[in-house]
Amino acid sequence: MNAPACPAVEPRLTSLSHGGGCGCKIAPGVLSEILKGTVALPVPAELLVGIETSDDAAVYRLNDEQALIATTDFFMPIVDDPHDFGRIAATNAISDVYAMGGRPILALALVGMPINVLSTATIGRILEGGASVCRAAGIPIAGGHTIDSVEPIYGLVALGLVHPSRVKRNADARAGDVLVLGKPLGVGVMSAALKKGRLDAAGYDLMIASTTQLNTAGPDLAELPGVHALTDVTGFGLAGHALELARGSRHEVVIDWASVPLHEGVRDLAAQGLVTGASGRNWAGYHADVVLPEGFADVDTALLCDPQTSGGLLVSCAPQSLGAVMDIFQRHGFARAAVVGEVRAAPTPRLRVR
Repeated sequence: MNAPACPAVEPRLTSLSHGGGCGCKIAPGVLSEILKGTVALPVPAELLVGIETSDDAAVYRLNDEQALIATTDFFMPIVDDPHDFGRIAATNAISDVYAMGGRPILALALVGMPINVLSTATIGRILEGGASVCRAAGIPIAGGHTIDSVEPIYGLVALGLVHPSRVKRNADARAGDVLVLGKPLGVGVMSAALKKGRLDAAGYDLMIASTTQLNTAGPDLAELPGVHALTDVTGFGLAGHALELARGSRHEVVIDWASVPLHEGVRDLAAQGLVTGASGRNWAGYHADVVLPEGFADVDTALLCDPQTSGGLLVSCAPQSLGAVMDIFQRHGFARAAVVGEVRAAPTPRLRVR
């Protein structure tokens, strides 16, 4: 059988996908509708974290000293450069291991490509990008699976290890905690601008730097007794993932919007209408549990719900541990980590923005 012919002129990667990066996620309201009819399966005592609080990964106790973290993440292109696409997708997938407080040990590649549309050289560059990130994380790509797909899809299954006592769930925030966000927001807006040819070279470089920065602070944060909850901000935006934290802990999460760091230029881009469709779907899915201040601008609502691809860690910690948390972020190169809110006792779990 003859191999598929390589196309003479290849299309932009982003032109082949109906959505890019973590903006591909099924909207939270639709996802809840899909999952509500699933049949509950027996849960072994060794399963420390499952699907009950929509956490970042599953965690299974192996013994008294080790628990296995298992997660997977994959999506369609958010950028046109194949090597950058691979890097972003791999960084995003590995992040969930760090978000549970663990250290990655290996990955499996998930590859779906339109082989009659993209050349083997382009597909190889995507895989090389992912492999470069795994090398930076100190782990091998030990296998994987490939399919011929209508849209380009790439990601990883990522496995890691953590001590059972240091697992950091998104459900264990405590009243009185302060919230720290590791990376600025705005990746979704940047991706929308890129797709429409409105993102300049400096904006693109900033986007790549953010989305390929591994969340290596996670394990060190997990060693702090004062860090109670940990998650990463991805496709559901800061509002969605903060709301998951609120629902899991059954508290009110308060976000000080003026303190939330934004990538340079994204507010102006959002004001020009350069936002993703996922931002609106996110808001439609969870707005009933979000309280906004009077006069909160539409552009700020869009940024609050902006889907982050390979976004920052969101940490809930005791006030007396804040200095140590900030020191860890700085040591790992997260110069714009910032205190963005607090956790308060409340009769109804919700997110409040002030």
